[in-house]
Amino acid sequence: MKDTVYITGHKNPDTDSVISAIAYAEYKNRTVTSDAVPIRLGPLNRETKFILEYFGVEEPRFMETMKLQVKDLDYDKTQPIEPEISLKMAWNLMHRNNVNSLVVADGEDFLKGIVTVSSLTSSYMDVWDTTVVGKAGTSLDNILETLSGEIILLPENPRPFSGKMLVISLMAEDASEVIEENDITVMGNIGELQIAAAEKNVSLMIITGNHGVGEDVLKECSERGITVIKTPHDTFTAARLLPQSVPVKSVMAENNITYFNEDEFVDDISPVMTQTRYRSYPIVNSEKRVMGTLSRYHLISQVRKKIILVDHNERSQSIDGLEHADILEIIDHHRVADVATGSPIYFRNEPVGSTSTIISSIFFENGIRPSKKTAGLLCAAIISDTLYFKSPTSTNTDRMALERLLKIAHLDADEFAMEMFRAGTSLEGKTPEQLLAQDFKTFTLDDQKIGISQVYSLDAEALTDYKDDLLSLMDKRAEKEEYTIYGLLITDIFKEESELIVTGPNKELLETAFDKKLSNNSMVLPGVLSRKKQVIPVVTQVLLSRR
Repeated sequence: MKDTVYITGHKNPDTDSVISAIAYAEYKNRTVTSDAVPIRLGPLNRETKFILEYFGVEEPRFMETMKLQVKDLDYDKTQPIEPEISLKMAWNLMHRNNVNSLVVADGEDFLKGIVTVSSLTSSYMDVWDTTVVGKAGTSLDNILETLSGEIILLPENPRPFSGKMLVISLMAEDASEVIEENDITVMGNIGELQIAAAEKNVSLMIITGNHGVGEDVLKECSERGITVIKTPHDTFTAARLLPQSVPVKSVMAENNITYFNEDEFVDDISPVMTQTRYRSYPIVNSEKRVMGTLSRYHLISQVRKKIILVDHNERSQSIDGLEHADILEIIDHHRVADVATGSPIYFRNEPVGSTSTIISSIFFENGIRPSKKTAGLLCAAIISDTLYFKSPTSTNTDRMALERLLKIAHLDADEFAMEMFRAGTSLEGKTPEQLLAQDFKTFTLDDQKIGISQVYSLDAEALTDYKDDLLSLMDKRAEKEEYTIYGLLITDIFKEESELIVTGPNKELLETAFDKKLSNNSMVLPGVLSRKKQVIPVVTQVLLSRR
């Protein structure tokens, strides 16, 4: 498998999560030999899209799981063969590449069939129909390649190779009795036999021993549309090799081929491979174009995917199939949660306002200057996650990192912050489903399963018209997914307050936590801007006091 390291933030990614992955991937690619790839686990919010477009940076690729897929394996990138090549050529390719099968594809690499050693040997060992060369549509090129032949005469309108294969070693008068029109004849340097074959209108005359033909034979053959070639082989060898000029399409398996798509999961294809006895299997892409072949060896030698987690360390917030990957590092600024590793790793967790602050520190500590684009991205992430230092999670470390990055990015922080928040906090056209998915995180505390989304808006009153629909959807999700508390925190950065809309069987815990009564499942929380530092810790304290 390729030596790729995936770097990812959490599900329902916010700006800090996405930019931390992008920036740390740049750092890794500049300091180590592995291929670091930033990924995302969900759609980007408006703010993050604005930032990436502002700095001209592509979105990280979306990934759903860390489970191994076929495309992650180091399978054989063998070139497929065309259906028209000869059996002999196919046999030579198998020996040259030390393989037992070849994938057959058309000129655009679309899968057509598969040919194996057994199918080649079986076809040769079987008693051939003497008309097989004609029935298989064998080309002159195949015959020349198989016999190492050379053209002596190629008429303008050659006869089709539709007759039987025939070795001529009789007297001329006897040969005339067995030769039929359009036969393919193999003979030596005997002029009388050559004339006899020509007079019977054979389609192809193969002269063995590299001998030529007389002018009279050439004239007769030219007038009758007979192709004449010569081969260095003796008559016996030429006759033995001739059936090997048949194209592989005549013996390849076309139906019920077992093949795999490169996007399939290894766990799904392994049982299929154990239940079948093929040595290798074609691999195709989504268009069914051949990409290579896979054998059992590739499954035995498979390597787990490698991943670095940024801006989270909770399994519920991370990528699906995390247990199938090797976690190499965790860079985060949240509470230490439940991600377990099989061996010691680099774990960096700091009480700062943004993971991007930590990533910036890693650059500077190692004497590496982030690129201008990445510096701009890191500025945006720090401004976003600290709410431009209005959030209680922000620290002097965040301020110092921002000041240093602004010089590299040549960015006006005040102007950019206003433009970014204006683009990111607009709720226009958003559905309840989109609001709840925008920045949703799950927290497990004792026997409580708590899910809270957070959105920022300069106009929270825009939600008034569909607040009932929002609550109805929250009720359904809380019941279906067994959340004891399911909330939406709507934060106004400039008023420096949040409205908490909440549902779930234990929503009254929030009344105790904030010493406020819910009104229509809602309460206003002055000064509350941070879900991480001002909501979850308060709820946690209430739960601890009830033990």
